[in-house]
Amino acid sequence: MTSSFVREPAATGGAHARDLYGTRAVVTGGTRGIGAAIAATLARRGARVLVSARNEAADLPDGVRLVVADAATADGAGRLAAEAADLLGEVDVLVNNAGGVMPVRGGIGAIADEEWQAVIAANLLSAVRLDRLLIGGMRARRHGVIVHVSSSTARQPAGQIAHYGAAKAALVNYSKALALELAPDGVRVNAVSPGMTMTSAVLGALEMIAAAQGTDAETAKQAMIAQMGGIPLGRPGDPAEIAELVAFLVSDRASWITGSDFAIDGGMRKEL
Repeated sequence: MTSSFVREPAATGGAHARDLYGTRAVVTGGTRGIGAAIAATLARRGARVLVSARNEAADLPDGVRLVVADAATADGAGRLAAEAADLLGEVDVLVNNAGGVMPVRGGIGAIADEEWQAVIAANLLSAVRLDRLLIGGMRARRHGVIVHVSSSTARQPAGQIAHYGAAKAALVNYSKALALELAPDGVRVNAVSPGMTMTSAVLGALEMIAAAQGTDAETAKQAMIAQMGGIPLGRPGDPAEIAELVAFLVSDRASWITGSDFAIDGGMRKEL
């Protein structure tokens, strides 16, 4: 299901309610979790938003349209770029959010080559390919913003998802390199690295862990937080909180910010 791109300037909603009016944005992995929150927030601020996902989705917010494409594949990235050209004309904002992982039991040695390749394709190459397809137009107009959604595991490794953390660490490094290359062309690139965030996927995982351990989801959540070394602010994040940071970074209010990686994790990252 798709929704209309016809947008009227918001009349209410605070000082920044209209700050993205007319902006043309692409958000990969934009129908669930953090991606869905980002897409909805950008649209609420006035942007025209095109999201990608591997499957159809219903009840998209006003101002959001869907392209069914697997961003982890070259064909999917090409399809999304082509649809963006048809539906948006040009792309002002690209949020590379697609990715994910399933934990592997048995330690790092149990992660097969195929799993490494799939996770790197989903969490790193999906961004590299789509950036490559869209940065030409941004450079030509000397205007554009790219945000790469990484993870706290890029700096705080976890054995069962070592392949995911490695891919996200590479994404942050690549993001910095791309920012340095594109800065003279007026194109900004930043990364955001969320910590534990209560998406539907995380909730589902907690329920599975609780069932396997004969406990409840809250106990499983607290155990997961403890395993990660605790969250100084005392709670996981909400997808809407990640979306607010991204909305700021893609706006003109962040016009002098590029080449940075923003931890949004309740204080989990310990280094300066």
